[in-house]
Amino acid sequence: MRLWITFLLLTAGQGTLFAQDAEFSLSGGSSRIASKDIGSGYSLDDGFAIGFRLTLNSMRYFGHETGYSYNRTHLKLQGVDQGGMAIHQGGYNFLAYATPEGKRIRPFATGGVHFSNFVQPGSSATQGGGSTKFGINYGGGLKVRLTSVFAARLDYRQYVSGKPFDIPGASGKLKQSVISLGLAFVL
Repeated sequence: MRLWITFLLLTAGQGTLFAQDAEFSLSGGSSRIASKDIGSGYSLDDGFAIGFRLTLNSMRYFGHETGYSYNRTHLKLQGVDQGGMAIHQGGYNFLAYATPEGKRIRPFATGGVHFSNFVQPGSSATQGGGSTKFGINYGGGLKVRLTSVFAARLDYRQYVSGKPFDIPGASGKLKQSVISLGLAFVL
């Protein structure tokens, strides 16, 4: 019975498996922290973000995306800069396009889940440093096909997660907006 179920699932998904359009994109932009106060006089400053995304458009109007972003900000204590710090983000997003696959211009809406690893000044994420929080994100953007293999993309994402470092007096959620411009290689 399991063999038949496996066969049916593979057969049913075969059309979407082989009709996929894949994209790999690099982007950079601005990272804005809306809820700067993270507790006990500590706050985060605005900064920049760079990252990459891998997109798989599995249907005419829908796609799936995974990605990583490096954000640079500054940690402040009562307004005094304590040094630069990183926010590493990775996640999954579902994409819904306004125009079908194959069109030159494709506006889209997106939503998904992510993690944010906040690394304090002087610490390293590679040595286990940082405070990881999970959250949701949503936004939209525009993809414009430049040639048969290259596309430009403009993205806006709003990230909502817990505040880092479990500082006493912290309440509410951390809200971060990222606006980025990128170049995609389309397979």
